[in-house]
Amino acid sequence: MGALSETRPISLWNVGGVHFGQGAVAQCPIGLAERGCTRAFVVTTPHVSNLVASLLAQLAERGIAAEVWDRLAAEPTLTEFDDALRTARACGADCVIGLGGGSVMDVAKLVAALFDGRQQIEDVIGVDRLAGRTLPLVCIPTTSGTGSEVTPIAILEDEADELKKGTVSRHLVPDVACLDPELTVSMPRAVTASTGLDAMTHCIEAFANRFAHPIVDSFALEGVRLIAANLQRACDDGGDLPARAAMLRASYYGGLCLGPVNTAAVHALAYPLGGRFHVPHGIANAILLPHVLRFNLEAAPARYAQIAAALGVERTGNDLRDAETGIERIEALSRACGVTGGMSAHGISSNAIPHMAAAAMTVTRLLDRNLRVVTEEDAFRIYEAAL
Repeated sequence: MGALSETRPISLWNVGGVHFGQGAVAQCPIGLAERGCTRAFVVTTPHVSNLVASLLAQLAERGIAAEVWDRLAAEPTLTEFDDALRTARACGADCVIGLGGGSVMDVAKLVAALFDGRQQIEDVIGVDRLAGRTLPLVCIPTTSGTGSEVTPIAILEDEADELKKGTVSRHLVPDVACLDPELTVSMPRAVTASTGLDAMTHCIEAFANRFAHPIVDSFALEGVRLIAANLQRACDDGGDLPARAAMLRASYYGGLCLGPVNTAAVHALAYPLGGRFHVPHGIANAILLPHVLRFNLEAAPARYAQIAAALGVERTGNDLRDAETGIERIEALSRACGVTGGMSAHGISSNAIPHMAAAAMTVTRLLDRNLRVVTEEDAFRIYEAAL
């Protein structure tokens, strides 16, 4: 990996307002009332119904009525998005709130963007194809993984192609993000682990990336450091509020990396696991991360040694050795948080590998950022190692 340039152009599209800390969710109705909103469309899931009830009460105090859509079964599909969009239009929403994990926020972002009907979802899949967004948008994460509350990205699953597809546009960046660690304490251990490892993957792939940039590096390394120090704590004790706050901050840092730099081969290879076999996104990343890192290691040992240091590995002066120790540290953290087994533990056999390798090759927007060129044969071997 060559020297990074401080002068290479880079664009960061920032949220209009970020509110962080206990009680930050109260800023949501305030921000919407200031924008003159009177009817909110709330995208969420039944898993956080108690949080929804509290939010609805706060909205009502500001004179804002709400329609709740909570029919998201798992990671969002095109069909579910269509249902959400129809419901938002039918209720005459004048603003959108996403309260939940990354899947919820991605649906909310696309509903706000496509509400006016100028474009269809098929028109905006890809990079910079979205013409604009007319409805105000607030995102409130209840997990610490995707950082979707600050990214210009939304991901949906195309059921026909059995592959996740992304829309990338500055118009998807929310107007307001409310990061309240109290909203994350009820996250189950498995979800805490999965989302936390997803955030770690964001940070690692953004730092070791063909498009890496110094302005993003600081976010990435601090995210890795926070996750290494706090993920197991948050898994072991969901009520550990300092650990929850640290993880929410790490997820936020990971999200800040995604717009200007984005991820690479781990995510590209993870998409078929989610699209075809419905492996949770964070788990798919955790399974593949060590194998992709070992594939990439020769391309930038010094960068991976810096990641190892952020993970808590004491530097020896041997970058390759330190980087490998860092990968072992990631594997140990995954096990400690209850993420064990490879793809076969999720019902994926070797027979599926050719199809998955071919599907992964279509995710060029991420593969183009990987430090090493990944061929279909390379993808095949990585999947074999991850079985």
